[in-house]
Amino acid sequence: MIDPKKYASFVNAVTSKQSKDHEAFIYRLQELEGQGFPSERLLTAAVGMSAEAGEFTEVVKKIVFQGKPVNEDNLFHLKRELGDIMWYVMQACMGLETCLDEIIEMNVEKLASRYPDGAFDVHFSENRKEGDV
Repeated sequence: MIDPKKYASFVNAVTSKQSKDHEAFIYRLQELEGQGFPSERLLTAAVGMSAEAGEFTEVVKKIVFQGKPVNEDNLFHLKRELGDIMWYVMQACMGLETCLDEIIEMNVEKLASRYPDGAFDVHFSENRKEGDV
């Protein structure tokens, strides 16, 4: 049986200093700023995409597993949540100084390389080439 206190101690031990210590966190942000890394923009994007994806997922979950109806209101709700996700995707694009076109092109290239026949294949999905992330 797992001892929650021992687990908490373990979690604390394997957590970075920047995640536990305010001064270390601020210092890291300053280091990143010196490297031109837009932490504020990318943190906004990362946290926001996660939150909004959760809201989108919640609606899908309720439709699939809890009997929420597939109707105009719920489909509209999904579209609005998808729009919120896109807002955060654009924040990430601005932080990375790129555009949606480049991101989409990169995704197409990655998937075309992964699926050489141009269609989903379980084998290639599970057995990826080195560097395919």
